[in-house]
Amino acid sequence: MARRLRFGGLALALALLVVSVNLLPVASSDGDYARCEGVVKGWAGSVAGSEDKDGDKLSLRDLLFFLHIPRTGGRTYFHCFLKKLYTNAEECPRSYDKLRFDPSHPDCKLVVSHDDYSFMSKLPSERTSVVTILRNPVDRVFSTYEFSVEVAARFLVHPNLTSAKLMTSRVLTKSRAVSTLDIWPWKYLVPWMREDLFGRRDARGIDKVRSSHRINAYDVEDMVMPLHQYINDPVAHEIIHNGATFQITGLTNNSYFSGAHEVRHCVRKHPDLGHFVLQVAKSRLDRMLYVGLTEDHEESARLFAHMVGAQVLSQSGALNLDIKDNQPSRNDSHSSTLDPEDEETNEHLNSTHGLQNNRALNTADTVKDDHGKGNLTVGKLMEAYEGCISKLRKSQSNRRKISLRKVEGANFSKEARRQVPEAVLEQIISLNSLDMELYEHAKKIFTQEHLMLKSQQSTVMQHKQLPDQKGWIEMVCSSWSCSPWKVVLFGLGVTITIALVILALTTRRRTFKLKV
Repeated sequence: MARRLRFGGLALALALLVVSVNLLPVASSDGDYARCEGVVKGWAGSVAGSEDKDGDKLSLRDLLFFLHIPRTGGRTYFHCFLKKLYTNAEECPRSYDKLRFDPSHPDCKLVVSHDDYSFMSKLPSERTSVVTILRNPVDRVFSTYEFSVEVAARFLVHPNLTSAKLMTSRVLTKSRAVSTLDIWPWKYLVPWMREDLFGRRDARGIDKVRSSHRINAYDVEDMVMPLHQYINDPVAHEIIHNGATFQITGLTNNSYFSGAHEVRHCVRKHPDLGHFVLQVAKSRLDRMLYVGLTEDHEESARLFAHMVGAQVLSQSGALNLDIKDNQPSRNDSHSSTLDPEDEETNEHLNSTHGLQNNRALNTADTVKDDHGKGNLTVGKLMEAYEGCISKLRKSQSNRRKISLRKVEGANFSKEARRQVPEAVLEQIISLNSLDMELYEHAKKIFTQEHLMLKSQQSTVMQHKQLPDQKGWIEMVCSSWSCSPWKVVLFGLGVTITIALVILALTTRRRTFKLKV
């Protein structure tokens, strides 16, 4: 009996232990969720309470902050629009990583950076307008992968990773140019991919160039990290996925907000908390001066020229608005179909080809509008933009081909993207659910911007016609006092005269028919 009681007690104790062990993770998980919910809600509440929602969002303020989301075509806007609208003196110090300058300087009117929205804490927010461009999240992930491989491949001219790092430090010491390796997010993504490329080359043998594994350009496993592995790596989860949402909310790993990591970690761990972050991102897009779409390249450029360019010219006293020039030039057949895979300039210069292409690109970038800023109209701005992107497109395409020759089989193209398995595409969509929803919201804003522009242009046309009409009335009244009864008599006289003329013409026709 005692033995049975002893065994029964042990069994009960073991059962309680098992139950407690099973309940501990649940309790811990519930506690972590509650903590994270408090962290995310607290952050969202503080943002909502601190941001100014007043003011006219359509009016350009003293300082323009171009929040450049990587791989959206922002560098094209910088070189082909903003460099023509702002002088070098008006541009804040050129750096894409942790800008250090005095934003209160009166001549500083333009900031273009990969820094996230938390950078606004360093700017006079009440005097700053923000613009950005969004891209379909799936295409942006593809482009991020392709650019990581492209830049990392430039280092394969070196025998090993140590040699590549030594050369990098020498170039940076001699050159004042901003290296891709110093720019977020490439300062994380390129070294990661660079190390992977060297590791795979060592594994297959340095003399072996051709790949034996060729399912598609995004799965050349013995040459480069496959796309499906890339998107599942912790680095991609930290930096790439939902990157647009985290950048617009100021929650990247490059944030000026000290609590960004905790909020971002909680949202990744508990995805249903993401709607708090998404709401902040949508609200900020709503208040931006301009939101462009990479996919709708031509219309986005036209809207930027009218909504931002026209105001910059107007504020500088250089605007000479000509409605006839408002439509974009169509002389360049390639410009309107530009593949918006824009190149990050000021790259790491690690070969003769790189130096030559960089010089060619810089030459194209520094070409100013032939008419001069003083005579620049919105239409002429668009013409200059079309010519500029044509040059950039050619330079970027050549440089990309040269870089990817070092990675046999990685022939990236729109056609090659179609060969990627559907399961990988679905996973990209799932991993970027916040960005997918934010992109849909951006498309609605873009439609609203288009309607507003049409309304503004209609108003301008009406205003152009009004002075002529007013001048005609004033001319009549200046020669004849415009009392009401005289206006009525004048109207009756004109009507009777017209009626008599018509009657005379009709009678003449009838007489002519009778004679015949």
